[in-house]
Amino acid sequence: MKLKILSRVILVGTLVIGSLGCVANNNTAPSQPPAANTNAAPVANANNSTAPANNIANVAVTLPLVDALLSDETYSSELKTAVGLNDDEIQKLRDAAREATADLDESEAGPARSTTAATRKAEERVKSILGDDKGNKFLAYVRQNMSGVDPNALANSKPNAVPTDTRVVINAPEFRMDIWENGQLKRSYAVGIGYPEFPLPSGLRKASTIIVNPKWTPPDEPWVKGKFKPGKTVEAGSKDNPLGPIKIPIGLPSLIHGGKSPSRIGEFASHGCVGLTNAQIKDFATEISALGGSPLEGDRLDQLMSKKTETEEVKLANPITVELRYETIVVEDGKLRIFRDVYERGTNTEDNLRRVLDAAGVSLDNLKPTDRDKILDGLKQMAIDATGDPVDANDVNTDSNEKKKDNSSGKVTRNVKGQKEVTFELAELRGKGYPAPVNLMKQ
Repeated sequence: MKLKILSRVILVGTLVIGSLGCVANNNTAPSQPPAANTNAAPVANANNSTAPANNIANVAVTLPLVDALLSDETYSSELKTAVGLNDDEIQKLRDAAREATADLDESEAGPARSTTAATRKAEERVKSILGDDKGNKFLAYVRQNMSGVDPNALANSKPNAVPTDTRVVINAPEFRMDIWENGQLKRSYAVGIGYPEFPLPSGLRKASTIIVNPKWTPPDEPWVKGKFKPGKTVEAGSKDNPLGPIKIPIGLPSLIHGGKSPSRIGEFASHGCVGLTNAQIKDFATEISALGGSPLEGDRLDQLMSKKTETEEVKLANPITVELRYETIVVEDGKLRIFRDVYERGTNTEDNLRRVLDAAGVSLDNLKPTDRDKILDGLKQMAIDATGDPVDANDVNTDSNEKKKDNSSGKVTRNVKGQKEVTFELAELRGKGYPAPVNLMKQ
């Protein structure tokens, strides 16, 4: 039953991605379920099992996601069995999720929202409809299926793990994506990530298909407005196609795709996806097609892209593992880098700092007092969300400025307000840590 329902979750992936703005091509096959530990080394993810970044309970479930999931009748039917929901409860969830989706405003007007506020609002609304017990079961079910992660694998993970295999590693707080080949860092990209209200998930996924010249058919959802009309396909190659020339599904609810302005690279840029410029996505597709055993060599990709009205799927002979990390404290190339807690997961804590330094063989207590004080001050500076509000590590579901962020309608958070990171050079870390970017492509 679990495998069957997982398959159903992926079958509605195009709907979910549509609802979250990382829109899918309705005429192409959905991505495969994000199987954990498949051809993946047990390195990988953020910090460790006790750090909040990796707990499946931290998978963000928002009302627009619920809206998309419940639009599939088969999935809704199976939810009844898995969670024990009845028709009336399903309909009430649909109505509440649809109302919240209709209220979403992506203009520059209105108050900003946050991951915490969007998640908390969804939890409260679900529980008000289903009750605490059944509501918790529903939320746990959705989180488990979205994560694609084996909790046992996370228990063995280490901070800033350096892959020993071939994979793509994306660290959301760093706005960075890397291609690894047989344990060697080959290529790095600066990327755009999901808005805090629609955060990029964490976990192990697979990239198995490169879709060139994707189409987009807007679903019948309240967020489809303006020049987009439900059911009216935006053709491949259209300047209005938000996917750009290439999309690569990496499991519900995310894509790696082009179409982004250079101004959105290094910023929030999507509804749960990794966003690249058209030049970047072309380069990335060329790289992973070769690693996946289906190389788009020479002029082949150019030829496919030139036929703008023809959608082409390139299946990778060997699917590539895609590791989505959330690490705000990183030992990198002999430096300690602390990034903003943009998704409010409560990771910028002294305990987490000690874990990261310990993994590098360095004790915080043994550092020079002046260095230690500067680092702890920097940690405090970065323990704030994208809008500058403090993140409570003891309760990441508590919003310190809820009135500002949890209005029934508001705008998504488009940019990080203020400094994004602090960096410290320490003699004790020389030669240690995750490597610096290689052949970095910024746009």
